[in-house]
Amino acid sequence: MSPRAGNAGPHTLAFVESPVQLLNVLEWAHAHAPGVGLTLVVLSPLDPMTRGQLRRMSDLARDEGHQVRWEEARGGPLAPFQTVGGLTGPLRRAHRVVLGDPFSRYVQLLLTITRARNLVVVDDGTATMEFVGQLARGERLVRWHRKGGRPGPRDVIFAPVSASARRRLTPGERRRVEIFSSMPMEDTPAGVTVRAHTFAWTRTRFGPPRITKGADLVGTSLVETGVVDDGRYLDAVHALATAHGVTRYFAHRRESTAKLHRLAARTGLEIVRPELPLELIARRGPIGRTILSFPSTVVHTLPLALSGTDVRVAVCDIDPAWLTEHASPRAQGFLSGVTDTARDVHRLSPAAPDPTHAAGPSGPAPFTATPPLAATPPSTGLVGPAAP
Repeated sequence: MSPRAGNAGPHTLAFVESPVQLLNVLEWAHAHAPGVGLTLVVLSPLDPMTRGQLRRMSDLARDEGHQVRWEEARGGPLAPFQTVGGLTGPLRRAHRVVLGDPFSRYVQLLLTITRARNLVVVDDGTATMEFVGQLARGERLVRWHRKGGRPGPRDVIFAPVSASARRRLTPGERRRVEIFSSMPMEDTPAGVTVRAHTFAWTRTRFGPPRITKGADLVGTSLVETGVVDDGRYLDAVHALATAHGVTRYFAHRRESTAKLHRLAARTGLEIVRPELPLELIARRGPIGRTILSFPSTVVHTLPLALSGTDVRVAVCDIDPAWLTEHASPRAQGFLSGVTDTARDVHRLSPAAPDPTHAAGPSGPAPFTATPPLAATPPSTGLVGPAAP
């Protein structure tokens, strides 16, 4: 156990379901709970890529001195009952609960059990922006890509639990609520403490990266969530790769293998399945001098993680013609807002010139300097099943 983290115990209990959530819990602990050991509960999903990244992030958490409790929370029809039953005692004893996804039904159910007076919500990407706005407006908690649609039978059945969770996430005389985020916040709920997430732990532990001359493209799961048409997306990736000399495509952990094989055949790009969240992969390097992305979390997080380097981040807007007929009415506005509020990024369209060559005195400035850090070798894997 690392001497930095002290003794892991039941007083602070954290729940995560994705690698990025786990990373952001480590960032919160580094910034606001130094010397406090967490009990970190991984509510494991079934997706092999996500499980593989969570295993590797769990190793990093143990290296920091935190206790990791791996729960096969979706391992069969009895798994939810066993998981909730096993966590009831720790939840009732916990003084502070840290969570990564307030929209998760699993997390909402666990919130109805806890007596903790301190609740912390760490970033879960762009979903955090939507959560904060809904909490401020007193709305029911609904993921942005589903908002505007009719509630399904499961939504109706689960509505009382979701409403109870929203009440518990609302600060009061005996409950403090904190949000730890690198995302822009238009509406701040009354009484909620917002703390800036700057990726200080990532920059301290990793990098600086070796920077290559080429460009890298970050993938998105907008096709898998039903927001963007598959064929339009492949066309957009091909246009961007051709216009900007992209050589590598960093796949989102939720992208289907079938889609990635079609993309590789169409574009000739090297498809990389990252073994860790992209913020860590980029910080460890090697990474392209230009990183291209569609509207997503990374247009906010990569400039912070890569602070002190000459890497430029550029974002390509989603054309309304790319949206599917099933996309939420809010989709275009939400995605545009993700781009509009991003700092230190260059905005482009698929036909725009390469910002590495086109940006002049009025273009995006390099990131501000920070003290050099020890170099760390890269950790990526090609398309295929994740290691256990």
